[in-house]
Amino acid sequence: MRLAVDVMGGDNAPEAILKGCVLALSALDDHDALLLVGPGGLIEDWLRSAGVSDSRLMIEHASERIEMHESPARAVRQKQDSSIVRMCKLASPKAEHPADAALSAGNTGACVAGATMYMKRLHGAHRPGIAVTIPTFSGPVVMCDAGANPEPKISHLAQYAVMAEIYAANVHGVDKPRIAMLNIGEEEAKGTRATKLVHETLKAATCLNYIGFIEGRDIFEGAADVIVTDGFVGNSLLKLSEGLARSLFKAFANAVIEADPTLAPKLAPLADNLRKKVDYHEHGGAPLLGVNGVCMICHGSAEPRSVASAIRQTQAFVKTGVNQAIVGRLSELAPAIEAHAHPEVLSTPGGAR
Repeated sequence: MRLAVDVMGGDNAPEAILKGCVLALSALDDHDALLLVGPGGLIEDWLRSAGVSDSRLMIEHASERIEMHESPARAVRQKQDSSIVRMCKLASPKAEHPADAALSAGNTGACVAGATMYMKRLHGAHRPGIAVTIPTFSGPVVMCDAGANPEPKISHLAQYAVMAEIYAANVHGVDKPRIAMLNIGEEEAKGTRATKLVHETLKAATCLNYIGFIEGRDIFEGAADVIVTDGFVGNSLLKLSEGLARSLFKAFANAVIEADPTLAPKLAPLADNLRKKVDYHEHGGAPLLGVNGVCMICHGSAEPRSVASAIRQTQAFVKTGVNQAIVGRLSELAPAIEAHAHPEVLSTPGGAR
């Protein structure tokens, strides 16, 4: 596998990204390569100072960087030598020696715009969506979309169910993933008109293991393996769950110290094991499903271990042929989706970044 990595993406770049790449070397084969995309001199200096010399680390110079606050589409058009654009070009099927995948913790919108512009869309895919893995005590739950498409059409959401199903099965090894539509209630009478139309569309696709509506509180109870929602709600839910998990662990630690400081060392191993089960760093990245290539998007606060985890995830994505399976599944279900799809979009208060 040849993986193009945006060294300049993320709050902790470039050091955290480069450390993550070095950590991931132990999981790579001799013929694999990580293409480190960013300022060549900076990358060379870091590798030299870290005492790292490995032929699987190759430098691809990019002189510009897209910042988190920049307008994604404008930045992708104007900064052609940015690390994100260079990364997407390297992973484009039209590249002279295309990389198998691209990975970035940078501006999510720019990653989506760059991947869509240079990789194009998979055959039959209407709109790409981010499939994030939510760690729960019942196992991983795949939610799509998590921020790429805040105002989707009915067919977009139906296709997200199909694409996320393939991802959950191929990468996470879930047998016949249970698919649910996120709604304000489980009853069929609840929800917006558009939500109900998606529900009817997914019910019509009888080969899907669609179980109906699900409420937000049921996600962490293992009620479904795949959750379908729009990018605005998905992105908001994701960040809420991350913040809540951090707050709960902090509150628990403070309560233990206040009750009996001697308990803290004894409970530390147990707390660490629990934290790992619900820590998004353990799952690394989220693939942008629906593009004609592999684009893995990491959290903006990515640490070395989350970058290394995302690289391993990308390996699994490439090796298990997720995209090929998606194309076949979309073709199979296209008649059912098109027959029930409508042009309406979900009504949301704005876009997600």
